[in-house]
Amino acid sequence: MPSLPQANPAPAQAHPTAALPVPAIPSVFGLVAVATVLSGAGFLAWLAWAYYVETPWTRDGSVRVYTAQIAAEISGQVTEVVVTDNQAVRKGDVLFRIDPRDYRIAVKRAQAALARDAAQVANTRAEAERRNKLDDLAVSAEVRQTYQSNADAAEAAYQATAAELENAELNLSRVEVRSPVNGYVTNLLLQAGTYAVAGQAAMTLIDSDSYWIAGYFEETQLRRIHVGDAARIVLMAYPDRVLPGRVQSLSRGIMDPNATPGVAGLPSVNPVFTWVRLAQRIPVRVTIDAVPVDVTLAAGMTATVRVAPAASPPPGEGTAQDRAR
Repeated sequence: MPSLPQANPAPAQAHPTAALPVPAIPSVFGLVAVATVLSGAGFLAWLAWAYYVETPWTRDGSVRVYTAQIAAEISGQVTEVVVTDNQAVRKGDVLFRIDPRDYRIAVKRAQAALARDAAQVANTRAEAERRNKLDDLAVSAEVRQTYQSNADAAEAAYQATAAELENAELNLSRVEVRSPVNGYVTNLLLQAGTYAVAGQAAMTLIDSDSYWIAGYFEETQLRRIHVGDAARIVLMAYPDRVLPGRVQSLSRGIMDPNATPGVAGLPSVNPVFTWVRLAQRIPVRVTIDAVPVDVTLAAGMTATVRVAPAASPPPGEGTAQDRAR
């Protein structure tokens, strides 16, 4: 007899496994990371405060230098200009020459006049000595005095002529105009054939031994700047080089536009309509301790100056420079 088909057994129902709750335990790595970030942010904030607030600095600095206006001490035609524009010169180098012929003639004339006066002195002295040897019967006291006066006058004329000769020789030595400083020729316009007038500037020299930095600091920073403080100078032309320097002095005044006299000599005070008060900028002179060989300084270059203030003295005390100020 045929077998009946057996029904498939019902599949066993799977019992889902319940998810166990995981306790929220903070990660040690996460805490360390957060602490590191906060510490770094605090450190950066401290650096920014020290850089912008505690350390006086300014981008408004410039290179300054002394210049020497070169003028001939005698007048005459320029026969030769020895230097060229922007040339480096040393103290005592010849810059240009003036026609010496007139001054050589003046020396010869003074020499001849000196020889004439020397002969006159010798003659008047001899006459005075002869009169002095005679007795009172042969010559009177008045005559002796007259001859002695002539001898004294001749001696004075000799001394005056000797001074004229010395002056003529001095003028002859001035036909060569020499550099009074170590530096550079700048803006040279003088040329041969020009007539040089005594006392009028003929060229300008940059004194290479006198470079300094003028840093214009806000007045709110001056209380942290003292004479002798170390300074760090960065030129815009050499942003990767730091030049060491030192604060030499602080300016004691700047121009006040409100103090300019107006009508009837009264001060002309302009009305101010803003609530913002801008800090004035006071010049601070900074010397340059050393200039590398590969750094070229030029007056007018832009510089950033940062001053490292010295330790603040106790209240009521101060450094010798502060007391002197």
